[in-house]
Formats: sequence, structure tokens, C-alpha cells
Amino acid sequence: MMIDIEYVKPGEIEKRSFEIISNELEQRGIILPKEQELITKRAIHTSADFDYADTLCYSDGAVRGAMELIKNGADIVTDTNMALSGINKKVLETYGGKAHCFMADEQVAEEANKRGMTRASVSMEKALEINKPVIFAIGNAPTALISLYENMQAGKRKPDFIIGVPVGFVNVEAAKELFINSDVPYIINRGRKGGSNIAAAICNALIYMVRDDREV
Repeated sequence: MMIDIEYVKPGEIEKRSFEIISNELEQRGIILPKEQELITKRAIHTSADFDYADTLCYSDGAVRGAMELIKNGADIVTDTNMALSGINKKVLETYGGKAHCFMADEQVAEEANKRGMTRASVSMEKALEINKPVIFAIGNAPTALISLYENMQAGKRKPDFIIGVPVGFVNVEAAKELFINSDVPYIINRGRKGGSNIAAAICNALIYMVRDDREV
């Protein structure tokens, strides 16, 4: 059996991957909106899953709005340390932003245990105390999205931007729909798919678009 190995220089692997993604999208007859293209392709690149070309949803002006937030020093809050570790914090910090995850915070754990809530829910309450614009990148816990929505409905702080891509089965789809039906700007993946890696990939796509001064 002959195995066809394509030899690619280490520094060109990502570029070659995106070429393959572009070719396969073209073969499938999928044309991505220009302003969404790099973000959707990075989600596909991270997951090798072309379903994201169909299921990633963007509110009107979402990409431009998120880029403006990053340019103006917005922080990013994630619901997992895995997503936090995947975000390019060095580039984000050049614009005055920081990335946070409060899941390992001792006070969050104590409060969650006392109130019988998930740490993800309580960590969002803590994140809402950040006194500057925040992009919430949720890749694991639908309860994080639900907490943000319930706080907003209670008259507390409205999220500046939602990246909603939690993965799983329990309340995952319903939690995403809460924000799709709200007036909060968002990038959300409909359905069960998502994950911390997808949340980080979307954040990085936006950060790199700002760095490269992309116009949308």
C-alpha cells in the first residue's frame, strides 16, 4: 500500500493547512462572508470539522465590533484554563487587554459550593465586576452563558460581547439560543459542537485580524 506523504516545511504547515481548507470549502460550494472568513477557517483548522462553516453564527457587525473592543483594550474572560492557555495573551496585551479565567479562584469555589452552583456560573459573576469592556469566550460550560444572561435580565451588567461555543449535551443548545435571541453582539456556534479550543481559536482569529489591520 502506497501512502502519499506531503513534505511541508515546519514554518509552512499552518499556511498549507489553510490552503487545504480553502480548497475543500470551494469544492463543497461554500463561500464564506469576507468578514467571517478568517474566523470560521480558524475554527475549522483547530477542529478539522467543516460543520463550522454552516453552524457558526454572527450577529450583525459582530466581527467589526469585537475587533474594535480588542483595539480599545478589552479584556477576555474564559470559562476554562485550557481556553485561557490557548489565547495569544502577548498580542492581546499590546492593545491593553488581559485574558482571565476565574475557575480556579478559591473564593469562586467556596461560593459555588455554598450556593449549590457551578463554578462556571459564579466565575461569570466575578468577571462581571471587571471595570472595563470584556469579551466573554465560553467554550465549555453552558451554565456560564446562562449565568451571564440571568444577570443581564436581572438588570445587572450586559456583556459587551459573547463568544458562545460550549460543547456537550445538557442545556448547551438552549444556552446558546439565549444570546442568539438577545441584543448582545455575538459569535455563537449553534448545536452541540464547540469547546475550549474553538473559543481560543475565535479569540486568536480576532486578535490576529486586529494585529494585521484587517478591514471588514
